[in-house]
Parts: sequence; structure tokens; C-alpha cells
Amino acid sequence: MFQNWKKRIKENPQVFEGLLWDVDTSKMTDEDWQKMKLLVVQRVIELGRENDFYAIFKLYGGPKGVREIIKQIRSVFDPVDEAFVLNVFNLKKKDLICYERKRLRELYLNS
Repeated sequence: MFQNWKKRIKENPQVFEGLLWDVDTSKMTDEDWQKMKLLVVQRVIELGRENDFYAIFKLYGGPKGVREIIKQIRSVFDPVDEAFVLNVFNLKKKDLICYERKRLRELYLNS
């Protein structure tokens, strides 16, 4: 899906400010973007457009870097977003911390 990502990041894509409505992105440093990587990637997955994906590829080391960040996200994805990240980033459910949390929560609540 993102085969041309190296070419597209040269166009200097930016994450749409509206995705981070609770943060003043104009004052964010590179360090801030790194500290907020889980939130930024999650919001792009849930609400972002194509250009936002290229922006996070630029910020976080391409699709492989974003893939590793997705594994660390703790908030549970809705089924559509989960299917998207599993297919596009070639992941399995067991790779996702959020899936394990969801599975354990269901086990606990159903016991």
C-alpha cells in the first residue's frame, strides 16, 4: 500500500494538526514528537488520511518503525483499525499489546 513512501516523505508531509487537537503542535520539538509517538501513531491509524501516514513514516523510521510502535500501543483498536494494521503492517494479533490486554480483560470478565 505504501510502496512509494520514500519518495513521498521527501515532499515533507506533516501530521494534520486536527488529529492532535489537545496539543499545540506548533511548539513541539523533535523530542516531543518522540515522546508522543504512541498517541500520534494511534490517532493517525484511527483518524488519519494518507498524507498523515507519510508524515509518521518520516518521523518514526518508515513503515518498519511505525510497525514497532503499533505493537506497543495499549489502547484497543476498533475491529476495522485492527484489521487495517494487521494487513498493512503484516502483523498478527498476538504481536499487539492491545490485543493481549483485550483478550486478558475478556478472560477476567467472563470468569
